[in-house]
Amino acid sequence: MIERGIYEHEHEVFRQTVRRFFDEEVKPRHAKWEKDGVVSRDLWLAAGEAGILCVDTPEAYGGAGADFLYSSVVIEEHGRSGCSGPGFPVHSDIVAPYFFKYATEELRQRWLPKMVKGEAIGAIAMTEPNAGSDLQNIRTVAEADGDDFVISGQKIYISNGQLADFVLVACKTDPEAKARGVSLILVEADREGFARGRNLEKVGLKAQDTSELFFDNVRVPKSNLVGAEGRGFFQMMEQLPRERLMQAIRTIGTLEMALENTLRFVTDRQAFGRPIAGFQNTRFKLADVKARSTMLRVFVDRCTEMLVAGKLDEVDGAMAKLLASEMTSELLDECLQLHGGAGYMWEYPIARAWTDARVGRIAGGTTEIMREIIGRSLVGKN
Repeated sequence: MIERGIYEHEHEVFRQTVRRFFDEEVKPRHAKWEKDGVVSRDLWLAAGEAGILCVDTPEAYGGAGADFLYSSVVIEEHGRSGCSGPGFPVHSDIVAPYFFKYATEELRQRWLPKMVKGEAIGAIAMTEPNAGSDLQNIRTVAEADGDDFVISGQKIYISNGQLADFVLVACKTDPEAKARGVSLILVEADREGFARGRNLEKVGLKAQDTSELFFDNVRVPKSNLVGAEGRGFFQMMEQLPRERLMQAIRTIGTLEMALENTLRFVTDRQAFGRPIAGFQNTRFKLADVKARSTMLRVFVDRCTEMLVAGKLDEVDGAMAKLLASEMTSELLDECLQLHGGAGYMWEYPIARAWTDARVGRIAGGTTEIMREIIGRSLVGKN
């Protein structure tokens, strides 16, 4: 058995806390939240109380100031739980870093302590109906008007959109400047002109609220700018390797959970007078899942070490996401097949895992974009 080696004893103690939280606080109510399309706000407060939100946020803002390995434990255990909601990773590991890396001290002090406690839920709005991976061409605009920005536009597929108390909005402060015209601006959910659309009905991730957001001349102070004006695109590019690695990390827990569930099923289920596990085909399929998921885990663990050391670049992040999203879909499909008809029933964890995993090949940049990033690093833009 390959030793992982990247986690210390303290990380594993923390892992037990996180696993217990998902077992006791999330799993018992998750079926209801899947029907509702959103988790309860009280879960966020419980997560804050348990110390599993924004764990690498500096202590000065209420966080633990822990290394990213603690964040990776939360993400991995979330995947292992088989629960699509809540949207902790977006809140803790995408939105919070924008604050403590780029925001003013006033914004950090105002929002980060509340995020750590689960009292304020964050979202980030990049995608638009006509701009997904192509963030340079977003159409949401923020026009300067005295000491304010006036924001108009529409965003779509925004995780935490129904619950968010504030949204980091990618918008054009200079519509003619392409990438150099993009800025990130914080919009509080109670601002006049801000409206949430419907909670979108998705194929999977059913307990994770996902929304359209509308901005109709929303006026916010220029002090809500996160980072320098015109630097939003570059800030997002700096953070995307982390976001893409997060998706890869979550797959590790998902795959290990799927393999454990599949082993139990094929051992218990009889066919032609013997357990399904007794057939050579079953053993070969399980062997493939084990070997390939272990190989993926080793690579993702190495990428995690690189992120902690500040060395994970755009290409490495793209490779992690590409391999994890493609391999996870393929391996979960094998596990589902071994369940037979039961695998297509929503009550079985493998069905939910298989369905939820499909978005990994789209969110955070499509598989095609990942290949383009990697390919350009090899042969340029010829």
